[in-house]
Formats: sequence, C-alpha cells, structure tokens
Amino acid sequence: MAPFCLMSVGSVLVKSLGLFSTASAVRCACIVPTLKHFSTTVGGPPKRPLTAYMHYVKAQQPDVVKQNPDIKIVDIVRKIAQQWRTLTPEQKRPFEEASLASKEQYKLDMQKYQAQLSPAQTAAMAEERRQKMAKRKAIRKKRELSHLGKPKRPRTPFNIFMAEHFEEARGTTMQGKLKSLLEDYSDLLASQKQVYVQLAEDDKVRYKNEIKAWEEHMVEMGREDLIRRKEKTRKKAAASKGKKKARVTVLRAKAPAKKTAAKKNTAAQPTTISTATKPKK
Repeated sequence: MAPFCLMSVGSVLVKSLGLFSTASAVRCACIVPTLKHFSTTVGGPPKRPLTAYMHYVKAQQPDVVKQNPDIKIVDIVRKIAQQWRTLTPEQKRPFEEASLASKEQYKLDMQKYQAQLSPAQTAAMAEERRQKMAKRKAIRKKRELSHLGKPKRPRTPFNIFMAEHFEEARGTTMQGKLKSLLEDYSDLLASQKQVYVQLAEDDKVRYKNEIKAWEEHMVEMGREDLIRRKEKTRKKAAASKGKKKARVTVLRAKAPAKKTAAKKNTAAQPTTISTATKPKK
C-alpha cells in the first residue's frame, strides 16, 4: 500500500488546479517579470542578521571540526548546541551584542536597498513576503491540527484505488505511476468503479462522525477557532436571519399607527379650508 500522503495526490492536484483561478494567473504573470527585472538591475536584499546562537556556531564550528574531523555535520551542530546550553549569561553576552550590532546594520542596509527600488519592485517584494507568511502560517496550522489529532479527510474513489494498486503501477517516476493509475481507473467498468465509490461513501461517514466528535472536544478545550468555517457561517446566518425577522415584525406592528395619524390629518384639512373660504353675509 502507498503511504497516506500519496493517497490524496489525485484530489490535491484537482483542487490545486481548481483554486488557481484566472485572477491568480494574471497576478502571478505580472509579478514574475517584475521579479526578473528586479534581480538583474538591483542586487539581492541584504542577508538577515544572525542570532546570538548563530554567531556562536560560526565562531565555534572551525574548532569543533578540527577536534572531531571524522564526525558528521549533524553531530557537530549537536555538540555546539550542547556547549551553548552550558554557557553562563556573561559568556553569552559578547554574542548577543554582536547580534544586536548586526541587526542595526541590517536595518541601515535594508533602508538603502529599499530606497533604490521602483514602485513595481516594492509591490513585488510585498507580494512575495505575503505569500511566504501565508505559507508559514498554513504549515504551522497544519502541524497544530495534526498534533491535536484532527481526523483525516475522506478519500475519493480514485484515492482508494491508487492506494490499493500503487505498488504494481507502471512507470518509474511518481508522475508516470500516477498517469498509469489514472488510465487504469478510467478503463474500469461501472460495476468495478462502484466498489470504490461505495468505499468512499463509507469513508465520508467515518469522517463525518470523527470530525463531529473532534470539534465537540475542541469546543470543550476553548478552541472554537478550529471549527469548520461552514458550521460557523451557518450559525451566523441563522442568527442574522432571526434578527432580521424580529426587525420586520416590529415594523409591521408600528405601521397601522402611522396610517391612523395620516387619516386624522387628512380629515382635519377640509374643515380648515371650508372655514376660510366661507362667504360673508
């Protein structure tokens, strides 16, 4: 059986293509030429400043490598990290001061760098920064949901078919295997596909039950922010509908009183006019 991450490749590809709208394509097409021009006319942005720990690593790595020439780089970093933990605040202070100095220099270099950018390049940098932040946020949220035990989403019929036949699929690369699996699945008879359709329906029931229990547990933990957006939208729509209904009821109750007052004013006007126009004897 293929790993679970491979089971959802088909649905992920379809969703990705569906989410990549025309507007997104136009925006990316506008940004790419700007970035190319940006990289050729102006040098790259200044490197981010090193932390106090990284200054320590940079200073200690040559000595550790010299003392341990046969160990791997991972073990070298582990040794330096252990040494850093044993340092006193006084011993760490020189590296912290070096980090502060590099931060100040980074600010100056960044100001000079941004001053020579065109508006298009500044917009491209802002868009690139926004995309990076969104990607990091999505990764952090995915890790958090995995840590909290959020149920896996239901699989599609093709996902289940791919999981069962991935090992014997034709092709030497991932793309080749996926292509051959898609061809094999499309060649199945309707009765053969119905087996995987039924399994997918059963998986939907499993997910529905598990996600309901999980969301109830999240509410108990005070994490209502992790509940599905559709459920939140439905509750908000119901609440706003109730408010709107109550408002209409109040307006209907007040309407007759306005009509009565209007009738009284209409009835009073002819009396005034007749008195004013009555001829003298």
